Amino acid sequence: MLALKLLLVPSFLILITLAGKRWGPGVAGWLAGLPVSAGPILFIVTLEQGPVFAASAAAASLSAVSSTVVFCAVYSHASLRFNWRVALPITAGVWLAAVSLLARLPGSTALSFALAASALLGAPYLFPAPKEVAVARSMSMAELAMRAIAGAMLTLAVSLSAATIGTAWSGLLTTYPVLGTVLAVFSHRNHGPDFVTVLLRSMATGMYSFATFFLVLALLLADFGTPTAFVAAIAAGLLAQLATLRFRSIR
Repeated sequence: MLALKLLLVPSFLILITLAGKRWGPGVAGWLAGLPVSAGPILFIVTLEQGPVFAASAAAASLSAVSSTVVFCAVYSHASLRFNWRVALPITAGVWLAAVSLLARLPGSTALSFALAASALLGAPYLFPAPKEVAVARSMSMAELAMRAIAGAMLTLAVSLSAATIGTAWSGLLTTYPVLGTVLAVFSHRNHGPDFVTVLLRSMATGMYSFATFFLVLALLLADFGTPTAFVAAIAAGLLAQLATLRFRSIR
């Protein structure tokens, strides 16, 4: 399990970084909307705590789509005025306030779905308009390694915290935007606020697969068990991601 935590997310982070260099920040952000960080963490929590606990955590994770959208929008606006050293603490503080409010809500899958759907539908209107997006520059192996290490450390910290607290906070913490944090900080530092705005806007508006994944888990885990629920959730999430790709191609 430790190897899964330390290898999967950093590997995907490197792939997203290379995709952003090849196809731009919009594609990188769209890929970052996949539940690559939160999904494995919740799977580990399911094995350790059981499917009933994990089903409640999945419902909380679904509601936390809204806090991730807030994270992306706040960082985008903060990046226009501050460097990453200031923008990240501001954004992390707002995210923590948002999930603290979510933790007080009833653990209802229907309510979680309503919050996630509202956030996704409203996301396109929350971001500043980028002016001119810089072309991603070449990066060294050292920088790729730094991104991977940062992703591994964040993933490990979040997963260890999520496994030791109640279902609501467990589900909420698994959704901390590990990929979004690492990508935002490095992109902001290297390419400026317009680049990071496009990336985070694409991430926030591309989280339909994330929401679908956790909705299926919340509905199926308790009654159908871990293997069936996760296979169904992965399949549904990939279908949702493909649907958003079709939508992006139309727009």
